[in-house]
Amino acid sequence: MPLAAGLAVPLIVLRAAGKPRQPLAVVPSVDLGRYMGKWYEIARLPNRFQRDCASDTSATYALRGDGRITVVNQCRTAAGGMKSASGTAKLAGAKTRNSILKVTFFWPFYGDYWIIDLAPDYCWALVGEPRRKYLWVLSRDPHMDEATLNQILETSRRQGYDTAPLLRTRQRT
Repeated sequence: MPLAAGLAVPLIVLRAAGKPRQPLAVVPSVDLGRYMGKWYEIARLPNRFQRDCASDTSATYALRGDGRITVVNQCRTAAGGMKSASGTAKLAGAKTRNSILKVTFFWPFYGDYWIIDLAPDYCWALVGEPRRKYLWVLSRDPHMDEATLNQILETSRRQGYDTAPLLRTRQRT
């Protein structure tokens, strides 16, 4: 067997073993003016940069004059103090219709911020990224009814997310 053919067999086996995922779908468009303001975190997948957050997690967005977005994330730590991180978001490209953003808290490194689902009245949002490592359920209200949350989580599962490790965020407000 030629060497090239021998190398191709393991690649075919590896490709077949991994379950292919559909590309992550986002909402068709977002009115950024309506999206701005304060959002409360209802649930999230665990991540290293929020490991100190015990409760009262929120994100506040504000449009800037240069077309970018100011991002301020806050949470209460287990010790009771407030922790805050400020960053900037920008559109990932002209064709994204405001559904795909890039966010940085430490320039020049940007992370993906994809709006996967959004209530028609902008009262809740589901945000993730294409590798499905990060996921957030956000709401304009600090509390969300279980039926709505279950609907949102079903959407995330259909999009290929494992919601088993999801953390519910305690909001004391």
